[in-house]
Amino acid sequence: MPSIQTPTERRLSMEQTCLRLLARREHSRRELLDKLALRGYRKEEAEPVLDEIADRNWQNDARYAEAFVRLRIERGCGPLRIRYELQQRGIAAVDIDALSEEIAADWQTLLAAVYRRKYASDKRISRSEWLKRCRFLQQRGFSAAMIAALPRQLHIRIGD
Repeated sequence: MPSIQTPTERRLSMEQTCLRLLARREHSRRELLDKLALRGYRKEEAEPVLDEIADRNWQNDARYAEAFVRLRIERGCGPLRIRYELQQRGIAAVDIDALSEEIAADWQTLLAAVYRRKYASDKRISRSEWLKRCRFLQQRGFSAAMIAALPRQLHIRIGD
């Protein structure tokens, strides 16, 4: 027969679950809420626990965003993809451009590095090959304007 937890025991159990998750890596508040929900806890009972954890600075969305942006930039993701992924994790108001300046020189430099890492230093490529490469860079989260500036930056000629 399963044991029934008292409210105090449930609260302690939620806190321990959050601390175990946070010991592995930073989590956003929404991620913790979602993981607690998967374990059968209601949002109404989880909110106060998450408030207390945030008050103790064990969970911090700004710290999470910084770590997340740093990791995604190191993996070669662009600003559009990073913003989208942060929104999916409950982080809407973060200045990723300011964070990126601390980590990478700028987005255009990162784009060039991603391109060079993936493709040989061909100075002349066909239009169809260029479009294929553009799709790859867009999937990485770089804007069309940034990608359009790349051939001039890297002195690539696109022909038929």
